[in-house]
This record gives sequence, structure tokens and C-alpha cells, in this order.
Amino acid sequence: MKKSLGAKTLLFPTPVLAVGSYDKEGRPNVMTAAWAGICCSQPPCVAVSLRKATYSYANIVLRNAFTISIPSQEQWRKADFFGLASGSLMDKFAKAGLTPVRGAFVDAPYVEEFPLALECRLLQTIELGLHTQFVGEILDVKADPSILSDSGLVDIQKLKPLVFTPDTQAYHGIGEFIGRAFTSSTPG
Repeated sequence: MKKSLGAKTLLFPTPVLAVGSYDKEGRPNVMTAAWAGICCSQPPCVAVSLRKATYSYANIVLRNAFTISIPSQEQWRKADFFGLASGSLMDKFAKAGLTPVRGAFVDAPYVEEFPLALECRLLQTIELGLHTQFVGEILDVKADPSILSDSGLVDIQKLKPLVFTPDTQAYHGIGEFIGRAFTSSTPG
């Protein structure tokens, strides 16, 4: 029998995403978020949930746009820093030694040094309680050529995305290849 752990924010794993935005003066900002994921196929959309107290919250509402940059495992310290410092107090890009790049499709910056970035137009805002969910339509995905397979697709083994475990508040890497999706005609 399974043991009840109560109502908790446990879903394994959660992604580690750097959410980029511009403030009212046009200064680039970035914050780390883990309450996120793909939420629609057509149009392609991603949802990220932020607290109203974050600097990024007001920026996204103001600009109707955000980006998501995906750090690799080696970049975990920079991603962690983005979740601890406030963009209202400092230029987090400069402090981390990273480069903000203006999105080509949206009014938000992405992190040049992180290997994968999504440019998102704010499509919907949903008040959930402590967090507000921002649903963004993905207008473009940018990938560093070093993470692409020979067929031009993102290779997860090359990307080496960082994942987060909410209960232990720890970062992890991804595991080994297990099998191809949508191929098992029997459960055995």
C-alpha cells in the first residue's frame, strides 16, 4: 500500500527554466522557474506559473511576452542564481556573466549561452492562488547547433537539461535512453 504524503507540489521531475523579460525601462531580466510545462500542441504553447511578488510577473504583464531559456546541467549555478536574486536590485545577466539577446519575435530577451530558447507571446493569464499561470504561444524555438542531431532535432543527450526535485530542492541531470515513445503495442 502506498503511503499518503498529503497535498504537495510533487511532480517528478520539474523543468528548470530561465524566464526572460524586459522591465518598463527596457532592462533585461531573467528568473528561474520550475512550475512549467508544455500545455498545448496547436498552437504550440507553454505555461509557466509565477508569484505576483516576482519582478518578472509585472514585466510579463507589461510586455505581453516572455522567453524560456533552458540551461544545461553544467549551468546549474547560474540558473540557481537567477532564482535567488531580484532583477529589481541588480542586472542578473551582468552579474552572471551571461548575454541577453533580444527576441526576434517577442519583446523579451533570452539567454545566449543557454542551449535552447523559446520565444513566447502571452496568450492567457490564469489566477490560481499564490501563483499566476502565464500561457505563452511559442512563436519560435532557437537551438544551439551543438545540441542538434544529424536530422536537425534537439538531442536530449547533447542538451543535458537540468531538472529539479521539489521535495528535496535539488537539481539533477537526465538519465539514459530507455525506448522509443508510441511504439509499444503490448504492455510487456
